[in-house]
Amino acid sequence: MTDRVAVVGAGAVGVTAAHDLAAAGADVTVYDRGEPGSGSSGRAAGVLYDAYAGDVDAAIGARALERFRELSGEGDFEFVECPYVFLAREGDAKRAAAIEESAERMRRRGRDVSPLSPAELGERFPTLTGGAEAAAVAENAGWTDPGNYVSMMADRAAAAGARFETGAAADVLLDPPGVAAGGERERFDAVLVAAGAHTKRVLADAGVAVPLKPYRVQALTGGARYDGPMCYDATAGIYFRPHPTGLLAGDGTEPVEADPDAWDRTADGWFVEAIRSGLRERAGYDLRVERAWAGLCTATPDGNPLLGELGSEGAPPGAERGVFVAAGWQGHGFMRAPAIGEAVAAAMLGEEGALPTAFDPNRFDGSEEFEIAEGMVID
Repeated sequence: MTDRVAVVGAGAVGVTAAHDLAAAGADVTVYDRGEPGSGSSGRAAGVLYDAYAGDVDAAIGARALERFRELSGEGDFEFVECPYVFLAREGDAKRAAAIEESAERMRRRGRDVSPLSPAELGERFPTLTGGAEAAAVAENAGWTDPGNYVSMMADRAAAAGARFETGAAADVLLDPPGVAAGGERERFDAVLVAAGAHTKRVLADAGVAVPLKPYRVQALTGGARYDGPMCYDATAGIYFRPHPTGLLAGDGTEPVEADPDAWDRTADGWFVEAIRSGLRERAGYDLRVERAWAGLCTATPDGNPLLGELGSEGAPPGAERGVFVAAGWQGHGFMRAPAIGEAVAAAMLGEEGALPTAFDPNRFDGSEEFEIAEGMVID
């Protein structure tokens, strides 16, 4: 049994893990330089689905949705059922073929995904104007407010006994595992670093190199009502969903490594105009911008997250047993947070096989050079 645990990062994954650890009887302290959800989680899109073509991702997505539904109704958190449509526009043969192949793979993984002909798309979802070369719909999907999830789960963690230390940066200590914050140093049996875009820097300061690159993405909300499904237009490279004020849309990926302490949090003019044009063509939607912002995602060399304990054979130099990492979601972190937090908590409590080996952080040595790839691309 892991008795004393620290979680560095109070985003969606961190507070979920903290809750599950505390509920299992561990003594948990959560550290964050801000407040729960004040980083990337609070700027996430809140699009939720299990429509993945890979076995591991599909299983994680399914478990995440199961937990989202179980928790819906607690505090201000609500999971809103809504189908998710992904499509390629007329003439986009390359992405149309990719969508058809991906949808078939999803079906083979047991996902509730169905192909739609252009006629079927128009009949079922008349709000999605414009033609389509290929389309599919994932039925097991929905959306939520990410900030409400983080607040709710943080409250549950605190009720289970977790202690929150916020408002100051925390340094991770090795050999033995520990945390230094606010002039105090505490030793722990295990430390989880789930600090989002700051994860690379937090571990580097502790002497551990991991191949992570934060990068900027953008989103906005519109004030006009939208009653259609969630949609990813692969040709235009945009997604959109219903939102309490009308509609939320985004992408606007900037494939350049960002400084997690100094980056532009406002949306770019080109992004707003691209979304305006894309929504007009795809949904006949007249965008009246209510809010536009930017957030940070994190990329890895192979597009898979770093999830697990550092320090096994082949680990980055300086890593010690008892330090875990959970980062590198390529923009899919929030939607998988309930399952990822649950799994990493189980691993920290000693459960064998709790984490997928494909996400083992020790598959890299931290010196890898790689280009940032957008997480939602279908090609």
